[in-house]
Amino acid sequence: MSLRTAQLSRETAETNIEVQINLDGSGEGEIDTGVGFFDHMLSQLAKHGRFDLNIEARGDLEVDAHHTVEDVGIILGQALKEAVGDKQGMVRFGAASCPMDEALVAAAIDFGGRGHLEYGLKLPVANVGDFDTELVREFFIAVAHNAGMSLHLTQQAGINTHHIIESAFKSFARALDEATRLDERISGVPSTKGQL
Repeated sequence: MSLRTAQLSRETAETNIEVQINLDGSGEGEIDTGVGFFDHMLSQLAKHGRFDLNIEARGDLEVDAHHTVEDVGIILGQALKEAVGDKQGMVRFGAASCPMDEALVAAAIDFGGRGHLEYGLKLPVANVGDFDTELVREFFIAVAHNAGMSLHLTQQAGINTHHIIESAFKSFARALDEATRLDERISGVPSTKGQL
């Protein structure tokens, strides 16, 4: 089996980011973006997605966290696309719902090659600590479009913004683990077209 890994960097006038991912890892993560709440959410991706993820990001946080969060989403999406490779033997679809106390968000993924986000989170407050909650949508848009996945996030319950966001990240992680899993019953790519 070939290694399903990627190591990418992205440098702009606003951010400097390095990402390493191993889809067949064990859930280890070293995350440092300078945005505490965002680091906490990215750590959930690694742990509950059961892949190894290292992210080192430096951005213009003196402006705000927008460029950092969006650019991490861009390069993480690109890393996911590279790591899945030609998708031979990969399940392709994944779905999960992970509760966080009163909050429940469902995530569904299709690694079909077309980037799309359906975003159904209703976040009651504009900030969790210093984190602008509008950036959750920006992050998931960037990941979905750059990974070439259709991603649906559907909020089923929740009144606490921290809990809603954490439920979304955990559900996304579990759905990602399922979608990228290899299945020996699959011959070639999981598409009647013969390619993805």
